[in-house]
Amino acid sequence: MRNIELSYALRGVSGPPGTIHNPLIELLQAVREHGSIAAAAQGLGRSYRHVWGELKRWEGELGRTLIVWDKGQPARLTEFGDKLLWAERQAQARLAPQIEALHADLERAFGVAFDDGAHVLTLHASHDDALANLRAFASTHARLHLDVRFMGSVDAIASLNAGRCTVAGFHTPPQPAPGSLAERTYRPLLQPGRHKIIGFARRSQGLAVARGNPLRLRSFDDLARSNVRYVNRARGTGTRLLADDLLDRAGLQPAQVAGWDREEPSHAAVAQAVASGSADAGLAIEAVARGRGLDFVPLLEEDYYLVCLKSVLEEAPARTLRGLLAGSDWQEQLRRLPGYAPLHSGEVLSLREQLPWWRYAATPKRAT
Repeated sequence: MRNIELSYALRGVSGPPGTIHNPLIELLQAVREHGSIAAAAQGLGRSYRHVWGELKRWEGELGRTLIVWDKGQPARLTEFGDKLLWAERQAQARLAPQIEALHADLERAFGVAFDDGAHVLTLHASHDDALANLRAFASTHARLHLDVRFMGSVDAIASLNAGRCTVAGFHTPPQPAPGSLAERTYRPLLQPGRHKIIGFARRSQGLAVARGNPLRLRSFDDLARSNVRYVNRARGTGTRLLADDLLDRAGLQPAQVAGWDREEPSHAAVAQAVASGSADAGLAIEAVARGRGLDFVPLLEEDYYLVCLKSVLEEAPARTLRGLLAGSDWQEQLRRLPGYAPLHSGEVLSLREQLPWWRYAATPKRAT
């Protein structure tokens, strides 16, 4: 069995919708129709040497003979060559609807590249339900296509700094204190004057628990109880940073929380673990917990920001995004998500004001 590869071509002029083409099939069809290599080459607009060489190359590639090479006789296909043409006709007939749909999908996708009024913005971000909704909203209402990739907050900002995305999304508690884990993590990655923060949303984080909260969990301290199984987020995510900070505030050690080392890649995966009964609680956003039919124990609100380099802030995709976020239509949709509210949505905010670590001078070292 040989591997089948599909490809497509971009053309500068429009034409009738085509089928999937294969150069070998075109060669074989030309030989069958014209009865000689020379006539087939002329019909294809190719040289005799090219067609002869390609047929020999394909025979070597496939390990089968394609042409009956009898000197002085008209060129004809071998049985294997005939079967290849038959198989291609069968496949084209059976797959015609799917091929037509694929052709239309490709044209729509690449149509964005040739549409001067449309924009594409690459966004790497901590997982967030509102961002998932924004992707569809932006495409419909502003011809802005968000190429979103969800990852941990730390990785998202690192991607921005490495040039792999245009905008990154991350979240922190409001006005995170100097010396906090949030400061130690984000401060090396963000620089006033180089980065610009765009307001996005305020959202509620808390414990996703089974319906009715049968264990009566009320705070992070309750996770240390012997009958509670916790499920955590992966290291490098903003929610894991929050969990580590809450653990420290509660005066607990990881070993005191059953399941602390169990990690899931997203809020949805945490909620699913609780919904399936394999865990009793996990830190997640309210929208995901409610969406899985779980109860939710709110612990705090946090600010979700978008951040970009100052140099791209006034470029068309970023301007379009900011205008969309500031609009009443989007903000009304955001309010419909459980646990979400607009917060300076679309506004360019001061990094020093929102993340105030840079307000404080380093403590001078004492002379020795």
